[in-house]
Amino acid sequence: MKGGERVNQLILKAILILICLIGGYIISDHIGNTEEIPWTPYLGAFLGLILSVIILEVEKQIKKAPLRRSLGGVTGLVLGLVVARLLMFPFDFFRNDVFLHYLILVFLSGIFGYLGLTLGSNKAEGIGKLANSALFPSPLSKNLSRYLLDTSVIIDGRIADICETGFVEGTLIIPQFILQELHHIADSSDSLKKIRGRRGLDVIEKIQKQKDQEVIILDQNPPKDNVDAKLVDLALELNGTIITNDFNLNKVAELRGVKCLNLNKLANALKPAVLSGEVLTVQIIREGKTPGQGIAYMDDGTMVVVENARRHIGKTIEVVVTSVLQTGTGRMIFTEIKNG
Repeated sequence: MKGGERVNQLILKAILILICLIGGYIISDHIGNTEEIPWTPYLGAFLGLILSVIILEVEKQIKKAPLRRSLGGVTGLVLGLVVARLLMFPFDFFRNDVFLHYLILVFLSGIFGYLGLTLGSNKAEGIGKLANSALFPSPLSKNLSRYLLDTSVIIDGRIADICETGFVEGTLIIPQFILQELHHIADSSDSLKKIRGRRGLDVIEKIQKQKDQEVIILDQNPPKDNVDAKLVDLALELNGTIITNDFNLNKVAELRGVKCLNLNKLANALKPAVLSGEVLTVQIIREGKTPGQGIAYMDDGTMVVVENARRHIGKTIEVVVTSVLQTGTGRMIFTEIKNG
């Protein structure tokens, strides 16, 4: 917020507090018995001050809260005030004592207004979902598998090719907060991040164009600060499965009972089996860590370590598999030069 805007906000708040103070003083002075209780106007001014603080706090919370929670809170507040007014009928015999009558009204309005505000804002999501499902049946109400995509798997891009093959049966769900994160990455000043963000947006567009794949951009936004925590909460709520490449998200989701599909694990499972003694044809790309070693890569990205192949860097040679090491991130194949 700029300096001028901040000053304007402070002036408006000061005016509101002043209006509430003067209003409370004048109203109490008119309806109270100042002859018997001379401090009545000051009590009214104090109540006006409290009212101004409540109004400012409500304004702050409304600015922070999502639209649905704000509407729910306002609706609950109105209903609470209506209930308070209805409950005033048994106290009509206090009408002769105007000050006491209004004091009871303020007391009941405060209690039921607050209860209505808090219950309305907290239960707005649930009530909204019930109303939406009754009036506007969502495609998510169908008995289909639901897959929530995280940022890493969208940027990776392989999910689009997997969907194109028809292996994913069900609905792909891309939460609005994931889409916003991709837009934020695409607008980054870092050129590498910008490329990754734009690639992620292109992947979403590619999936949306596939005729046989249902894709939904979901506007639900769980009240969490962390994107991963929001995604896990949403998966729990929708009884969905998260598709990701993020190892940490995978672990957190599993701890909370959410099923996760990791594309890296799938890629490792789909790599062709290599047996000891099998002959491979590879190109030596660079030197290995151990003196004399050469490093090559298979078409699927698997690293091949070749003993005594440093002198063959840049050449394509035949090698014999001696062992295969499986790691958490993939696998490594150890070989030696055939007839070498």
